[in-house]
Amino acid sequence: MPENHAGKLLLATPNLADPNFYRTVVLLLQHDEEGCIGVVLNRETEQPVAAHLPDWEDASGGGQVHYGGPVEPEVAIGLALTGEGMPTGVPGLNMVDFDSPPPADRSSEVRIYSGYSGWGEGQLEAEIATGSWYVVQASPDDPFEDPTEQWRRVLRRQPGFLSLVSSFPDDITLN
Repeated sequence: MPENHAGKLLLATPNLADPNFYRTVVLLLQHDEEGCIGVVLNRETEQPVAAHLPDWEDASGGGQVHYGGPVEPEVAIGLALTGEGMPTGVPGLNMVDFDSPPPADRSSEVRIYSGYSGWGEGQLEAEIATGSWYVVQASPDDPFEDPTEQWRRVLRRQPGFLSLVSSFPDDITLN
């Protein structure tokens, strides 16, 4: 079995040109012998949470639904800094159970994602080996950061070469 990356971030390298994943930050929620599931952290949609999960509007801070990935966009995944819920592999960060009522304590914001990103058996490992992804440690606050420029911010906090990648231009031909 390859290394388990659940609870880690995937950062798209400048080589990854797929528009679904260009400069994305993906939190891996599951990684096992069958494949991987994660959510894109840095793609907000125009859809308000109230339009899809009205009971969760307050818990989400009245925010927008975020694009979790191209797989099953009708599936909602929620993340919260709370002691309740399914663990994500990141200490203090859990997945929300939408079948339960929203917590009465609003001290922890819930970030809601539409869809997810998925990789079949060995697919992610092959993409990492070909230079499509950097794998870095996740912080429990990552899902709640402003998605604008998150790719650069996460790279900047890395040591060495990866912090330099944060300044890689969007279009290298303009350099």
